[in-house]
Amino acid sequence: QVQLVESGGGLVQPGDSLRLSCVASGRTFSIYAMGWFRQAPGKERESVAAIRWSSSRTYYGDSVKGRFEISRDNAKKTVYLQMGSLKPEDTAVYYCAATGSAHDSLWENLREEHMDSWGKGTLVTVSS
Repeated sequence: QVQLVESGGGLVQPGDSLRLSCVASGRTFSIYAMGWFRQAPGKERESVAAIRWSSSRTYYGDSVKGRFEISRDNAKKTVYLQMGSLKPEDTAVYYCAATGSAHDSLWENLREEHMDSWGKGTLVTVSS
C-alpha cells in the first residue's frame, strides 16, 4: 500500500501561481504513475495531470494544458503540481493519487479507475 499526503493549498487571487506537493510513503517501489485530480463543489472529480514514476511521460487534462505542470523528485518521493494563471474555476479540492499498474490508456484519458491509492486532498481557492 502507498500512502499519500498533499500540501500547498490555499487562497490565491486570479492570475497567481501555486505549487502543490504530494509525498508518497510505504510501498513506493511499486508506483507506476502518480497523478492529480480535483473536485469542485457540486461537481464530479476531474483528472488534472499524471506523470510516470520512471520516465518523463506526462498527461494533462484539457482544462489545465499550458497552465499547469506536473513534475517529480524520486529521491524525495514527491510529486509536484505547479499551477499558473489560476482562474476562479480552478477552485477545488486537489487530490494526489498513485497506481502500481501499467495502464496504457492512462496516458490518453486519465480516469479515477486507473488509480489505487489516494491522498485526503488539499483545498485551492482562487478568488479576488
